[in-house]
Amino acid sequence: MTKNKQPVEKAHLQEVIIPKEKAVFWMDAQGRWCNRHGRFEHKRIIDHFNRSIEKDENGYYVTQVRGSIREKVYFSYVVTPLFAVRMLKKKPIQLVLNTGETTALDPCELYVESDHLYQKVENGCIKFTDRALVALAPYLEEEEGVGLRIRIGETHWYIPYRTAQ
Repeated sequence: MTKNKQPVEKAHLQEVIIPKEKAVFWMDAQGRWCNRHGRFEHKRIIDHFNRSIEKDENGYYVTQVRGSIREKVYFSYVVTPLFAVRMLKKKPIQLVLNTGETTALDPCELYVESDHLYQKVENGCIKFTDRALVALAPYLEEEEGVGLRIRIGETHWYIPYRTAQ
């Protein structure tokens, strides 16, 4: 994945770690940020949270720098915190993620689970939003008795169905 994030000087900051059990926010199955009051509504806050998503050996977290303190808050999510929100018709086709990063569409890594399209990535998956699916629709075909496939140019790949784990 291509990072579009600006580097932050982290060496001189005191780090405060908040485990996901104590986080006051989470991400739902559609990639929406929520807290005890409901879904987040302010686009700038949502964009900030999405751009702040990072991952380490302990899982996904968001960060915020306040003065000399860097808060690292692990958060709960349903299947994945990574969502394809747009598609760029380049060669290869690029997916724009909720984090602002871009990654290539990899037809060999696509799968359907519980009626949702995903792409496997290292240590996880990307879930396609409705908007990304609409952009991808011209490339998708349903073959009776066989299932879903994606066609790019003259090549097609079957998209396997997986059972929810």
